[in-house]
Amino acid sequence: MVPAAEPARADSPKARAPLLSMRGIEKRFPGVLALSGVSLDVHAGEVLALMGENGAGKSTLMKVLGGVLEPDAGEIAIDGAPVVFDGVRSARRHGIALIHQELMLAPNLDIASNMFLGNERKRTLLQPIAREEMNRRSAALLERIGLALPPTTLVSALTTGQQQLVEVAKALSVESRVIVMDEPTSSLAAAESEQLFAIVRQLRADGIGIVYISHRMEEVLTLADRVSVMRDGRNAGELSRAEASYEKIVALMVGRELSGSYFPAKSAEKSGTVLLEVNDLLVPGAPSGVSFSARRGEILGFAGLVGSGRTELMETLFGVAPARAGGMLLEGEPFAPRRPRDAIARGVYLVPEDRKRHGLVLPMSVAENASLPSIAERARFGLVDRSGDNRLAEQEVSRLRIKTPSIQQQVITLSGGNQQKIVIGKWLAMNPKVLILDEPTRGIDVGAKAEIYRHMAELASQGIAILMVSSDMEEVIGMSDRVIVMHERRLKGVLTRAELTQERIASLMTGQLEAGATAAS
Repeated sequence: MVPAAEPARADSPKARAPLLSMRGIEKRFPGVLALSGVSLDVHAGEVLALMGENGAGKSTLMKVLGGVLEPDAGEIAIDGAPVVFDGVRSARRHGIALIHQELMLAPNLDIASNMFLGNERKRTLLQPIAREEMNRRSAALLERIGLALPPTTLVSALTTGQQQLVEVAKALSVESRVIVMDEPTSSLAAAESEQLFAIVRQLRADGIGIVYISHRMEEVLTLADRVSVMRDGRNAGELSRAEASYEKIVALMVGRELSGSYFPAKSAEKSGTVLLEVNDLLVPGAPSGVSFSARRGEILGFAGLVGSGRTELMETLFGVAPARAGGMLLEGEPFAPRRPRDAIARGVYLVPEDRKRHGLVLPMSVAENASLPSIAERARFGLVDRSGDNRLAEQEVSRLRIKTPSIQQQVITLSGGNQQKIVIGKWLAMNPKVLILDEPTRGIDVGAKAEIYRHMAELASQGIAILMVSSDMEEVIGMSDRVIVMHERRLKGVLTRAELTQERIASLMTGQLEAGATAAS
């Protein structure tokens, strides 16, 4: 839950000279102008929300700021003095810290070692920092951000939310003056997000400038002192706290107003025949079996806190981890996949939560990734039909409006949202019977979300059963025909569309309300 909006402050930081200025920043890549004359100011003691559709140039601009990329033109100034960053270390020395959406921690090291990774030596002496000093300084930083853990705790033992807070502490360890947070709550539960918001406010009170990148409009409207919007690698506009609204931000992002809700209209309860039936399925690590059914043409939502077992259940349905007990029927026939190939052969496909690790081959092109699942259908005598691959890729690029200079572009160079569209598109081309979507719109802008929601509705209208795992309450309520709520790897309840309220879902997912009033069929 996002806290109530804060009142505007009388001592607005915009009245003071900017701590950081970026002027006329340009950056070119082969075949594309990623940034064209972009300017940005960040003031001490303010939260600047940086927004824009996927591919708008936000991440590229922040990589220039963080010393990851060198600009082709433009200048950066700190406290009015021009600076040139010749790498990440140089940016850090000037007080710039980037907290990436994909956390950059070493899981095999403890918290203290991660905090000082790359900075293990004292600034004035060519000698390592004593382990005792690292622990002491780390403990002080952990206390500052409210994380009650010993600095010797292995990062692999932390939750995603705790790792996110360690990243904040790591940024503070180098005495950062400007901290960039890229989608910081995308993997956090509600309580963890609340803790992060409190830390952001404290950092602002301490005079640190925060660049907050998020697609979650509620967070932006609550936390931001200003909103700067990018579109197509350019400045699209800026809004003060008093001016900012959902409609104005969206209009700047997409260049037009989105008419009405971006959720497709929902009709009455789906009455299609049962397509997938799950009976007492015991997922590895779960204390008891799970039973439910999915109907043709239905979007069946799965809600729950991080660690509730939703992803593990989806992986079992897809054959990643075979079930320990129980059974499934697909179109009335036994269905027991022991590997993903078995599920794919029956028309059951999974769009995974972690697109980079499990959904894409990053060094390969858009065309190669889009055609990979169906490559055998176009192979002749062991040779791949590249022209067929290209036609398929062009079709999916057009259908999902994927922003790429070419279908031959490496997927690793695209924005996160466009990468997600490719993961979805490659399965759409396979004509699925059951499509499992695990966090389908995480890190995706409102315009792209509307497109994905529209495609989901179209697929459901064709009789496909969609199983959607989502931590976005608005998405769960807006898209689902029914919702299965999980808590501690157990099924806590099944809610019909008429029963869908944020309060009821929250009560089930936190274990405050017991299942029993609603049938699981």
